[in-house]
Amino acid sequence: MDALRFAYRPLPVRVVFGKGVLGDLPAEVDALGLSRVLVLSTPGRRAGAERAASLLGNRGAGVHAGAVMHVPVEAAAEACRVAEAARADGLVSFGGGSAVGLAKAVTKETDLPIVAVPTTYAGSEMTPTWGMTEDGVKRTGRDERVLARTVLYDPSLTLGLPPAVSAASAMNAMAHAAEALYAPDASPIVSLMAEEAVRELAGALPEVVREPGGLAARTRALYGAWLCGTCLSATTMGLHHKLCHIFGGLLNLPHAETHTVLLPHALAYNAPAAVPELRRALGRDDPARALWDLSGSLGLPRSLKELGADPVHLEDVVARAVGGGFANPRPVEEAGLRVLLRNAWEGRPPVA
Repeated sequence: MDALRFAYRPLPVRVVFGKGVLGDLPAEVDALGLSRVLVLSTPGRRAGAERAASLLGNRGAGVHAGAVMHVPVEAAAEACRVAEAARADGLVSFGGGSAVGLAKAVTKETDLPIVAVPTTYAGSEMTPTWGMTEDGVKRTGRDERVLARTVLYDPSLTLGLPPAVSAASAMNAMAHAAEALYAPDASPIVSLMAEEAVRELAGALPEVVREPGGLAARTRALYGAWLCGTCLSATTMGLHHKLCHIFGGLLNLPHAETHTVLLPHALAYNAPAAVPELRRALGRDDPARALWDLSGSLGLPRSLKELGADPVHLEDVVARAVGGGFANPRPVEEAGLRVLLRNAWEGRPPVA
């Protein structure tokens, strides 16, 4: 322990967790001093967003169901116009990563405070990371102004999430925890949270898929997702997240499923980093293979080919990743990346 050295600064997010806490939304909005709050969602989550808006009563400034994957700059600009026209003094993101991503994009331009109501396991509601896509390139950055002021985790809101979407969303969350374990700014508390997060999510997922209406497993999964997002909020992203952002911007691949396919291969590439903690969490000697097997058992895609990726783009991805300038425990080199991406495209088991 003599050589132990780290820095850790928790970010100022209020978290309220439990069945039915959506009902706390008006009180949480009042606590922030807000009086005209715009609710943001995807088109598919409009009904839930309307319910949230109805709870707000005269505090509500309407619903904008314009969130889409990867936050195109056009969608962000439109949401900013809607917020201005509504004279909104705050935002509620209702939904998964697309909704909170849109809220962050608006806040980046307007400084409007965010109350996040997650309905998936994405975890991005806990982070100060924003992302927007323009001309086939997804740009990301960290800015504490876009951090949600309050997050309401209500497991009952995840009950309607289809099993396949639930499983892919949870694999996305586990990627946050896994990469936090080998981040250059990792710390003992982050490592403890990451290990617990992976254990809870991996343990809950089979039951979530088998019995999607079971609240106990949904609660366990959402708890794990909160931990995963908290890990990502305290650390910087490595190769796995970089590859996902490249594929998202370049090919508009589905975000959670891209994480699902790439995570085992990125972990194998970076081994032995994070292996001891993930071994304990997953109960397997080879964590990368364990996650690949888990994806298969849940019926999730295990190849980029299944997601519609054309192999002609793989060299472009290699070039962008090698020139990305991000921290990673193993040097990001062309030869190794080609093997990683070819295996991921084919759906082969991960290899170190």
